[in-house]
Amino acid sequence: MHNWDFQRGIASMQLQAQLGLEHGLPLSACLEGTGLSEVALADPAAVVGAHQELALVRNLVRHLGHVPGLGLEAGTRYHFTAYGILGFAIISSPDFRSAIEVALRYLNLTYAFIHIYAEPAPDEMRLVMDDRAVPEDVRQYLLERDASAAMLLQREMFAAPLAPRRLSLRGPRPSYAARFRELFGVEAEFGAERNEVALDAAVLHAPLPQANASSRRMAEEQCLKLLAARKARAGVAARVRDSILRHPGRMPDMDAVAAELLLTPRTLRRRLLEEGTSYKALADEVRETLAEELLTTAQLSVEQIADRLGYSEAASFIHAFKRWKGKPPHRYRLAR
Repeated sequence: MHNWDFQRGIASMQLQAQLGLEHGLPLSACLEGTGLSEVALADPAAVVGAHQELALVRNLVRHLGHVPGLGLEAGTRYHFTAYGILGFAIISSPDFRSAIEVALRYLNLTYAFIHIYAEPAPDEMRLVMDDRAVPEDVRQYLLERDASAAMLLQREMFAAPLAPRRLSLRGPRPSYAARFRELFGVEAEFGAERNEVALDAAVLHAPLPQANASSRRMAEEQCLKLLAARKARAGVAARVRDSILRHPGRMPDMDAVAAELLLTPRTLRRRLLEEGTSYKALADEVRETLAEELLTTAQLSVEQIADRLGYSEAASFIHAFKRWKGKPPHRYRLAR
């Protein structure tokens, strides 16, 4: 089960609440179970947990699931300005390929729930949209929303939109299938093995009209600082993280860490929930940090790194790393 406790800006919740209002859903119904008040929702500088946004999405799907293509409609609201400093890093990139790389590098600064990663091929780039970790009740909505938002971002980069070669989707053909062609410029293939957008290799070198090397560099620096700030831990979460860091190779379970902190497991779970996280999320966070460091600074094989991080087999580590970084460990190492 995925833990949706990572932090993100509130703009996405604001956009979707507005969508609900325009379809006649009261704001109180949009915010039910999110832990946010209407006043808090209006704060543009607020940071929320992904689980809070997921609660709002569930409210939309529960009350407005009868609206055809609701997710596609939601995605058309995510203009590049919604992404803050990341939006500027993307549009100031020199070409389309670089813009994609920046977007995927800082995917945690977007509002995506779908895990997106690139697969280069001889004459095209395939953007895979892995939705398997997304809860089934909101999977279709979030896949449509995230794919539609990505397409809108691409359209805003160029004076003329670049249609993909192919759009493949896992789900069955919906009644509003024609809407996909309107938004993506290509007929969608349904019932595919995976969700995928294929881009012609030639368009990857298309220059961006607002390319600016210094602006991109400054924007990326801010993206890094923002990511670091959101990963920073305080309170009980910081103490748990420090405990895990002391012996990552044997990865203590929550009961052991709770005993070390003189807390019951139930109290530790509750305290971490209050701080917007969980034990599993913190353990993953430590493993991700150490994996990056070992891949870039240590002359160890992937198998050796997996063992040091407490994985019983390398395949489990490789799968986790692809989920974190969108690429396998060996490709990450070669790119550094």
